[in-house]
Amino acid sequence: MTSGSLFDDDPNPAGASPGPGTPLAERMRPRTLDDMVGQDDILAPGRPLREAIERDRLQSIILWGPPGTGKTTLARIIAKVTHARFVPFSAVLSGIKDIKEVMATAEQRRHAGGSRTIVFVDEIHRFNKAQQDAFLPRVEAGDIVLIGATTENPSFEVNAALLSRSKVFVLRPLTETEIATLLRRALVDSERGLGAEQIDIVDTALTAIARHANGDARTALNLLEFSAGAAPASPGTSRRVLDLPQLHKAMQRRVLLYDKGGEEHYNIISALHKSMRNSDPDAAVYWLARMLEAGEDPHYIARRLVRFASEDIGNADPQALVVTMAARDAVHFIGMPEGNTALAQAAIYLATAPKSNAVYVAYSEAAMDAHRHAAEPVPLHLRNAPTKLMKDQNYGKDYKYAHDERDAVADMNCLPASLVGRTYYRPAGRAFEKEILRRLEGWKDLKARRASNSTGSKSTPRHGPDLETT
Repeated sequence: MTSGSLFDDDPNPAGASPGPGTPLAERMRPRTLDDMVGQDDILAPGRPLREAIERDRLQSIILWGPPGTGKTTLARIIAKVTHARFVPFSAVLSGIKDIKEVMATAEQRRHAGGSRTIVFVDEIHRFNKAQQDAFLPRVEAGDIVLIGATTENPSFEVNAALLSRSKVFVLRPLTETEIATLLRRALVDSERGLGAEQIDIVDTALTAIARHANGDARTALNLLEFSAGAAPASPGTSRRVLDLPQLHKAMQRRVLLYDKGGEEHYNIISALHKSMRNSDPDAAVYWLARMLEAGEDPHYIARRLVRFASEDIGNADPQALVVTMAARDAVHFIGMPEGNTALAQAAIYLATAPKSNAVYVAYSEAAMDAHRHAAEPVPLHLRNAPTKLMKDQNYGKDYKYAHDERDAVADMNCLPASLVGRTYYRPAGRAFEKEILRRLEGWKDLKARRASNSTGSKSTPRHGPDLETT
C-alpha cells in the first residue's frame, strides 16, 4: 500500500500523546476498556463483548448508537487489545477500488501468518449496497474483522447479508453522572487534559454542561474546553473560575456549532409526538422548530412524522400518511432550509387530524398472536392450488369468491381455526373510522342474517378463479 493512502495502518489505534492543538475530546479519548465510562451493559467484566475482546475471539460487529457514545474509541481499543492491524475507512471518501485494495492486502497478510486486520467503517450507513457487499467475501473467509459504526438503525441501513454475519451492539447515550465523571477527569489530567491550566468549575456549571451534552461525551468535552478558555482569572490568584453565568455566555455563542443533535434531543422529539397526539398544532410546530433550528436531521423528523401518521391517526384520516410521505419527499427534493415548511405543514396537519390508534393496537395484538401461534396452518380453503396434487389434497376446496357474493362478502372464516372470532381491528368510531365501523357492522349483520336463513337462494358464480392462480 502506498505511503499517504487514506487507508494506511493506524500506527496507534488507541491514540496516544496527541500533538498541540488537538481538541480536548480527542486528547481525552480512553485508551483501555477500563478507561471507558458508560456502556457497562456490554463492556463490564464478564460481559460477552468484553470477554470476546480480551480473549481475541471477536467476530465482525456493528456498533449502533448516537454520537459521542464511544463507537470509534471502542474500535481503536479493540485493535490495541488484540494487537491487530487497524484500518479505518471513510464512508464519504472511499470507493469500491479502495475497499478491494485493503481486502486484498488483508487476505495476503492472513495467509502469510501476519496479524489480523480490523477494518473500521465509521458511518457505515453511508456506504451504498455495492460498497457494503465488497466486504462480504473477506468477512466470510475470516480475513478481516469488520467493525461498523452507525447512528442509524442497522436493520434498515446495513445490507441483510452483512448484518447476518455481524453481531449488533447498542451503545446508549451517557448519563449526566457519566458525563460529569469524564469532565472531572479532564479537569485534573495534567498530561492530556486541562489539569495544568488550573481551572476551578462550580458544581452547577459542571452539571449544566453534562445536561446540555445530551449524552454526547464529545460535545461535553468540547464545551468544557471552549468555556474554560474564556473563563476569567480569580482575583489575586493564577487560577481561573468557570461558573454558571460564564458558561451561559459560552453556550450562547456555541450552541448552533456543537449542539448538532438538538438540545435534549429525546425529550424534544417526545414533546413533538405528544403535542401532535393531543391535537395542539402550536406546540407541535414549536417543538419542530426547536429541533430543526438546532440542526436535527430533517430526514429523522420526517421518519417520525410518517410513523405518527399510522400509529396515532391511522384510518381516522388515511390522508395523513399521504401528507407525511409527501413532506418526506419534499425534504429530499428541495433540501434544507426550504424543506422546513413542508415538515411544519405535515406536523400541523397531524396535530389537527382526528386521532385513532386502532391500527397500532390491531397490529400489536396480531403480532402477539403470530408469535404464540407461529405454526398455525393456513386453512385449506385459503390455500392456492396450482397443481393437481394440491387439489387432490383439498387445497382451495370450499373457497368462496367474494365478488360473487352480495356486498362482496362471503361466509368464510379467514383466520386459523384456533383464532376464529378473534377481533384485532376495532375502529375508534371517529372521522373516517366511523364509516369503516359502519361497514364492518353491516357485513357482520349480513353474515348473521345469512346464517339464520339457511333456505336462502345461493348466488350464481359469474367467474371465480383464485386470482393467484391466473
